[in-house]
Amino acid sequence: MPADAARLATAFATTLRRLGIPVSTGDVVTFVEALGQVGLEERAAVYWAGRATLVRRPEHLAAYEHGFAALWLQRELIRTSREVEPVVLAVDDEVGDEPEGEQADDDVADDVRTISVRYSPAEVLRHKDFAAYTDAEFDEARRLMADLRLGGALRRSHRLRRAKGGRRTRHPDLRRTVHRSLRLHGEPIERAFLEPSERPRRIVLLCDVSGSMETYSRALLRFLHAAVVGRGRVEAFALGTRLTRLTRELSSHDPDAALAKAADAVRDWSGGTRLGEVLRQFNDEWGVRGMARGAVVVILSDGWDRGEADELARQMARLHKVAHRVVWVNPLKVTPGYAPLAKGMAAALPFVDEFLEGHSLGSLETLAEVVKR
Repeated sequence: MPADAARLATAFATTLRRLGIPVSTGDVVTFVEALGQVGLEERAAVYWAGRATLVRRPEHLAAYEHGFAALWLQRELIRTSREVEPVVLAVDDEVGDEPEGEQADDDVADDVRTISVRYSPAEVLRHKDFAAYTDAEFDEARRLMADLRLGGALRRSHRLRRAKGGRRTRHPDLRRTVHRSLRLHGEPIERAFLEPSERPRRIVLLCDVSGSMETYSRALLRFLHAAVVGRGRVEAFALGTRLTRLTRELSSHDPDAALAKAADAVRDWSGGTRLGEVLRQFNDEWGVRGMARGAVVVILSDGWDRGEADELARQMARLHKVAHRVVWVNPLKVTPGYAPLAKGMAAALPFVDEFLEGHSLGSLETLAEVVKR
């Protein structure tokens, strides 16, 4: 058992180092000791022993998942094989397809099974917390966000269109009916009809830019910019101690210029939050008067509020009555053991249709899918 544990721990540590996780010799020794306690037979026990001893930062969890899957796959192949054959684990951080039948390495003998484990840096970035991003990762995330398409759910429009397949509705199309009758000596035998058309609902994005959201505001504003540029019926606002409309500033296709204009427009950046007061201002000036009617309203905030919780509850109730759906995106929801105990979050939650995470690219992709419903 100790020799098997040592070999497995050494191979696993080498794999994790290639994936970018700093694993020291002391960590490997601790991992071997943990394996001596839990054994090697249960996959879950080995997984948690490695996660507890080899992973120190949350941004390394995704790479650890890839490395552990590769390690256990190799071990299962060895255990289930009729003949024990040498297995080489090759880790590659590039994504690409190799022609079938080609050897990954000419130096490897024909009788050696090679398992090539590939992982995508973009996939790791997709699940990484925005708070742990570097400047280079923010640039890469901006390109990934540009591929997001935030399309609202469809609603019936007052505009009419030609009914498909001769479907009869209560709206006759007199112009086409008369035009068709000219070929039949004026007899309206073949009648045409109109039906209501559909159009995407407006999307309203309200992003909290207070001090408690500082680690996430930068990434979320990039998301707002991608949403505003990607389609026409998106409105963007910044929430703090006051309400700031950012739709015009974020409409530039140059992301750096757009974010610079937005930063200049927001005067209460990284300040306090009075969600109830700014939502009242939004309802009075924009939302209830038409912008939020039938729209999908998305609030991106951690729910920390210096204002009155009762006022926030009243304004959320007003907003919920006129909006098609209200979605609240909270970056703190991913925290283990999280509960909406902040007074602002607790007051708003009864009037929220969807309560989502908002800490990573993957969570924003989930938001894009929810908005389409």
